[in-house]
Amino acid sequence: MSEYNVLEMDQGNNGHGKVEIAPEVIEVIAGIAASEVEGVAGMRGNFAAGVVERLGKKNHGKGVKVELAETGIKVDVYCLMKFGVSIPTVAAKIQDNIRQALLNMTALDAEAVNIHVVGIQFENQKPEPEVDQEI
Repeated sequence: MSEYNVLEMDQGNNGHGKVEIAPEVIEVIAGIAASEVEGVAGMRGNFAAGVVERLGKKNHGKGVKVELAETGIKVDVYCLMKFGVSIPTVAAKIQDNIRQALLNMTALDAEAVNIHVVGIQFENQKPEPEVDQEI
C-alpha cells in the first residue's frame, strides 16, 4: 500500500512504470455493481452526495465506503432493498457481483464485502430523502 491513500498494483518488473488505483475508483465500480443487482432499490449516500445528484451529476460511488488495509480491501455497501425480496439472497448476489466486477476490472480481490441494508422501499413509495449523515 502507498502512503498517498492509493492502491499500487504489482505489475511485475515490466519496465513500463506503475499503476495506482484510487479508492474512489473502487467505490464507483462497487456502486455500479451493487446497483445492477435485481432487488436493490437504491444506494444510501450522505448529504453532499444528495446535493450533487440534485444538481444533475450521477454519483456512482454513493453508498459505498472503501478501506485500504494492510490485509486487503474492505468494501462497505449501504443500500435500500425493494419490498418483498429475500434480503440474504440479494445481499449474497451484491457481494458476488462486486467481487466479480473488482476482479475483472482491477484484478483485485476484496478481503471483505459487507452489505448494510439501511431501508426497504415499497413499490408506491418515492425514494427516501437523503439523510444528513457521514458514512
